[in-house]
Amino acid sequence: MKPSPAKNPRAAAKASAASAPPAPVTPLALVVNERVMPGGQLVNRLQDLGYRVQTLTSAAQLVETAEKEKPLLVFIDLAAPGDAPGGIKTLRTTPATEHLPVVAFGPDKQDQLLAAAETAGANLSVGDSAVVNHLPQLIERALHLE
Repeated sequence: MKPSPAKNPRAAAKASAASAPPAPVTPLALVVNERVMPGGQLVNRLQDLGYRVQTLTSAAQLVETAEKEKPLLVFIDLAAPGDAPGGIKTLRTTPATEHLPVVAFGPDKQDQLLAAAETAGANLSVGDSAVVNHLPQLIERALHLE
């Protein structure tokens, strides 16, 4: 005969845990960046908005990490080491990651670099000053389903 949960505190705790709703999952943002500015600010702002943040220092790590970690969205610094537009394109052509919203950012007034990111498949490409200053709006636009 099994002891009743009332007489067995461990069993009562297990029963309570089993019936409790699952804990909410904090969304993950993947950030490819090596520069302190605006990268550090971006990470801090994302955390302030309730995101878990995983940072990478090279676009070469992007697809493998995105497949494994399953982020809600991706931010990629076009000035990070590696081929950032190539990383975006590979992300877009990989079935497990093709759906991920991508916000590319780079030095202000580097229109060709920003255009290359969009050509590669970035949902949005913005200058460094805009990525931190307009972050909530950028997230909303990137996550908006068409």
